[in-house]
Amino acid sequence: MSDVEVLQVSWQDMEPHLRAIRTIVFIEEQNVPEDLEWDGEDVDSVHLLVKKDNNYIATARLLNTGQIGRMAVLKPFRGCGVGSAMLKKILNIARSMDMKTVNLNAQVDAIDFYEKFDFLKHGEIFDDAGIPHIRMEKAF
Repeated sequence: MSDVEVLQVSWQDMEPHLRAIRTIVFIEEQNVPEDLEWDGEDVDSVHLLVKKDNNYIATARLLNTGQIGRMAVLKPFRGCGVGSAMLKKILNIARSMDMKTVNLNAQVDAIDFYEKFDFLKHGEIFDDAGIPHIRMEKAF
């Protein structure tokens, strides 16, 4: 999707927009409990916010530990390359922060997506908020 902007933002500046997307995708669609979604890690994280036609449609975050997470794309925009654009940007940010590896807990349905970016599965499938996940890692 070429008509989107992937912006690096702070939680302090863009919390309402970041929170709105994650509420729709994780809490409403996937029934993630609110206390699991709002884990206290946001203030110190790098956030991405994707803008299309003056609307915010997707988000992701990078913890200072190298963990990528909270990748969420609003339903009408899935399958259009938005997730790929966000992941490319967040990987570039991680490299610029001199991270040697990044990791994430992928929903099992998204394993193929992350493997396209050379993420490797580590460990066994586990339950997170009632959704099967697997840890994946990528070295630079």
